[in-house]
Amino acid sequence: MTDTTNKKIEGKIFKGKVVSDKMNKTVVVEVATFKQHAKYGKFQTKHKKFKAHDETNAYKVGDTVTIKEVKPMSKDKHFVVIS
Repeated sequence: MTDTTNKKIEGKIFKGKVVSDKMNKTVVVEVATFKQHAKYGKFQTKHKKFKAHDETNAYKVGDTVTIKEVKPMSKDKHFVVIS
């Protein structure tokens, strides 16, 4: 029998670059993923932008940050900057 009461559900963690810091307590982070095409085998770089919560407004454009998925803070903001 396994004990499932102590298990904590962890969110996804991504590493990306800050592309916008114009909003208050929010940064836009662009995450690049490197995947191989299923049929043709060519490697492709895909980019996706996420809005992340930055409580102290410490991160500026060009900084490399790590973001973690949390419960929704607003309509678009589902991540928080952890470093």
